[in-house]
Amino acid sequence: MSANTKTSRKVARYAVPVAVAGVAAATVAMVPAFANAGGPDLPKVTAQQLIEKIAASDVQELSGTAKISTDLGLPKIAGGLLGGGSGVASGSAAPEDKVAQLANGTHTFRVAADGPDRQKLTFLDGKDEYSLIHNGADVWGYASKSNEVFHEKDASGAAEHEKKAADRLAASPQQLAEEVLKAAGTTTDVGVGETAQVAGRDAYQLVLKPKQAGSTVGSIQIAVDAKNGVPLRVQLLSSQGGKPIVDAGFTKVDFAKPSADTFAFTPPKGAKVTEGSEGAGKGEHGKEFKALESFPGLDALTGGANGKGDVKVLGEGWATVAQISTGEGKGLADLEKSANDKNAPKEAKQFLDSLGDKVSGKFGEGRVFSTRLVNALITDDGKVYVGAVTKDQLVKTADSAK
Repeated sequence: MSANTKTSRKVARYAVPVAVAGVAAATVAMVPAFANAGGPDLPKVTAQQLIEKIAASDVQELSGTAKISTDLGLPKIAGGLLGGGSGVASGSAAPEDKVAQLANGTHTFRVAADGPDRQKLTFLDGKDEYSLIHNGADVWGYASKSNEVFHEKDASGAAEHEKKAADRLAASPQQLAEEVLKAAGTTTDVGVGETAQVAGRDAYQLVLKPKQAGSTVGSIQIAVDAKNGVPLRVQLLSSQGGKPIVDAGFTKVDFAKPSADTFAFTPPKGAKVTEGSEGAGKGEHGKEFKALESFPGLDALTGGANGKGDVKVLGEGWATVAQISTGEGKGLADLEKSANDKNAPKEAKQFLDSLGDKVSGKFGEGRVFSTRLVNALITDDGKVYVGAVTKDQLVKTADSAK
């Protein structure tokens, strides 16, 4: 059995260790960890050795508490669309309605896992909770504040079943680490940083840095348990400095087997139960997104129903930019006119007000919507350029596309 086959089977069983053996050979700079800077004194390792340690980890049982903090620097209107003011425990219980809310603010959650068939995440929001439970073929979501329950009986094949479970647990440090390492390519330098202590455990830190200029990402740091190779924390750092854009990690972790009743769930009396996918995407923020779709140009950004948008990928690696042609034949001037119309929804005007200053270049004129991670340029001829690149790099890419 090859190393890659063995590793990918482990990922399919449980999203803790990550499949990176193939990445190691192509992208890893063999940088030993010489500097500890006050961290625990651990044996020196190379980046390839650390990646191999992650891939070889066979941990399937754990429980603990974790925290995810996201600071995208979003304008107020965008933060509202992501649920910054309502909390994860509110709204519908469908898992899909909770994902966007994790992209804003700080969230604390309990996590438990017992092999490929049993995992649980419970997000804490004051006295309210939102729980996502995978127990065999059953997936349950429960929002205590609204007393709503989501239930799905998975009748798909085992591989697809496990993949869907891993996707729903994407907030965990382990799954975030997996996705980051899978995305690493030849445009990434991979090395070992300072040692650290996370959740009371000694850890190495794997550091990924863009080789290309112009990215908003300075580095991604993955703290790896020195004993068992489990990713304990993932930090996404800005190229402009400041606090992490994303900081997701355990604050407490125990690798003992959780009790079986941890994953048991029975809908509370009086709870509203939604079966299958019928409740997905129908949370309390649907109204705002529908409002944004109601005027020209933004339907391509918000997934409008007309499906006329055409997407082209420009560049590669960390400098990748998506060029979206709205397909409406209308551009920024039409957007501004529609948003300022007396009959336009207030969310449209709020969104337009959140856009940055106008810019110009060979592409024409446009306005930039900026966050600490992603910048988006809306041009006067109806195109949208989006990428995790700086404003200057975005304009340069738009110019080169003409």
